[in-house]
Amino acid sequence: MSALFLSAVDVDATILQFTSEELVTLMANVFFKLSYTVRETSSFAQTDMSLPHRTVISTPSHHVLFMPSRLAPFGTAVKVVSAPGASASQEARALGLPATSLLMDENTGQVKAIVNAGKLTALRNAAGMRLSGSLLSFRLIASHARAPINVVAIGSGAQIAAHISLFLSHYPSIDQCTIFNRSVNSRLTNLLEQLRGRLASRNVRFFGHALPTSDSEEDTEERRLLRRSLQDAQIVITATSSTKPLFPSSYITAGTHICLIGSYTPQMHEIDTDLVKRAGTVVVDSTEGCKREAGELIAAGLLDSHSVEMGELIASASNTSWEGNQALIETVRNSGDVTIFKSVGVGAQDVAIASLVVDKAMALGVGTLLTL
Repeated sequence: MSALFLSAVDVDATILQFTSEELVTLMANVFFKLSYTVRETSSFAQTDMSLPHRTVISTPSHHVLFMPSRLAPFGTAVKVVSAPGASASQEARALGLPATSLLMDENTGQVKAIVNAGKLTALRNAAGMRLSGSLLSFRLIASHARAPINVVAIGSGAQIAAHISLFLSHYPSIDQCTIFNRSVNSRLTNLLEQLRGRLASRNVRFFGHALPTSDSEEDTEERRLLRRSLQDAQIVITATSSTKPLFPSSYITAGTHICLIGSYTPQMHEIDTDLVKRAGTVVVDSTEGCKREAGELIAAGLLDSHSVEMGELIASASNTSWEGNQALIETVRNSGDVTIFKSVGVGAQDVAIASLVVDKAMALGVGTLLTL
């Protein structure tokens, strides 16, 4: 029995072979299947989709998430992610969210590939605008606005790196990117260096700053800088585990598109209820998942009547193309003065992106074949 092993370096090399359009098309296809084919027709057999809710096992320093899923024609996979808990060391926190995916062989039932999934999680989130939503969500519900020139991101992990890289590669109009983190630490400075090196050919100004340390509205220089940056942004991306809003609604200008990627428990809140309500209708990756885990939306009480799944915004999708549901898109656009995409993660995304990367790596001869 053998399986392909893809390290972080292997995954990076393979990802470079994909265009942003390929990734967005993949996620549009996934969400379309989830929201339409599965729910509204009988053509999709029960064995073609299985998305059990994640299982969480707590250790002294981490919360380990086990996420099995199956979606035809992509396949079956299990992703394991370790999220640092309150007692985790600074060294452990600096590692971010270690993740590994096991992809199964559809014919033999054996493990087909073992993949370092840290980059894949960030990639599928970014492509779908958490492909579950980010770039796809912006293109669907915010593309009527002028081309974006200013992006603000809060956080400094793989999610932020993937989102910024994908947005900047897709929109040449972006010329400024500001990243706020809890502190100006090595993780933030390393991220800035990586982005500047990777995008050296682009005339993009990168800035890194610390978030305000005070919860009060005291008008400090840090708070003024955060307020000005957010007011000037067309895209705001948050990927933190904060249990309190990172900024007040008043800092966000009408017309801004907000991607909420970080929170995954009812106790976590990256934005306040006022800002959630300003969207009118919030776009989510999974209604059921957000009802369990999206702290901001749960607190606002909008999930039953004021949310729409990403897949519902897709009228049709195939392996090579997709088309938006224009009537519903216009309804979402016109329901508020900002647009919001919230993602807690859908297992089907993990299967699709892992399958795509493994197939590409095998075609390129990337990775190590292990005898198990």
